[in-house]
Amino acid sequence: MIQSIKKSMVMLFLVAAFTSCNQEPTLQTYYVDNELEPGFASFDIPPSFFNVENIEMTKEQKEAYNSVDKLNVLTYMKDNTDTEVYKSELAKVNTILKDPKYEELIRGGSVKEGKFVVKFLGDVDRIDELIIFGNATNKGFVIARILGDDMNASQLMSLGSVLKNADFDEEKLKGLKDFFK
Repeated sequence: MIQSIKKSMVMLFLVAAFTSCNQEPTLQTYYVDNELEPGFASFDIPPSFFNVENIEMTKEQKEAYNSVDKLNVLTYMKDNTDTEVYKSELAKVNTILKDPKYEELIRGGSVKEGKFVVKFLGDVDRIDELIIFGNATNKGFVIARILGDDMNASQLMSLGSVLKNADFDEEKLKGLKDFFK
């Protein structure tokens, strides 16, 4: 009897160990693996970067702002000589985002000007990570990861209008601004 309990415990431990070692790529690993590679640029932006002290916000907007821990942005700037590299990197990101754990919120754009998709991890009312992925064939792509605790999708959307009026040093985001030109 004790021997069978020991065998069961060992089997349970092995099953738990093998299932917890997920070797699938994630956006986090993709970000870390590529942030220093040629063609890529990365930005880590704390919420305090956006000076919102003098901006009037609703309770909902304040909650959204306070639920955000940081913003990670990774861009790939395409040049005319690296079409195959661009296609390969784009395929890697699309494969990662096809994982069912990333739930789609919004999709849009056009083939000519570029496409975007907004996905998230968690529940719509308790988002842990909001992902904005956009690509333009002639420019490259951008992945923005908004990380936080119990973020709410509708509150985050209302926060966008507030951040337009925020005071921040635009020079620190020069590389990101160049991507969107």
